[in-house]
Amino acid sequence: MEAGMEQAPHDPYLDHEGKSVVIVMTSGPSTPQRCATPFYLGALLASMDADVKIFFTMEGVNLVRKGVPDTLSAMPGGKRIIEFIRDAKAAGAKLYLCSPALPGYDIDPRTGVIAEVDEISSGGVLADLILTSDKALFF
Repeated sequence: MEAGMEQAPHDPYLDHEGKSVVIVMTSGPSTPQRCATPFYLGALLASMDADVKIFFTMEGVNLVRKGVPDTLSAMPGGKRIIEFIRDAKAAGAKLYLCSPALPGYDIDPRTGVIAEVDEISSGGVLADLILTSDKALFF
């Protein structure tokens, strides 16, 4: 550590049971550098027993289009986005897809979406998740 710099105190947040987080994913393939962290955080939070929901809307719906997350990485040579998605799912995160956004990206919800998506939902569900979650994060 450089001279004159102090390390911030670290008091781990231990009382996280029963907490809920919604991560709203609006970033997509046009900004790949923004597409790994939400799933990394989702996996981390879910592993700490938080109730994590990731809601894809706007360009974010393209991240769950079949074939897209299999080839997309946040950085050249990095882990593929599908692996980050699967890590979040394995930790317990639930994935929601915004139905009203799908036609604008020509995605068929019956055949064009990866199996990891738990629910295709309305904007009303997103509003409810934001209002009822302890924390809301936007990417």
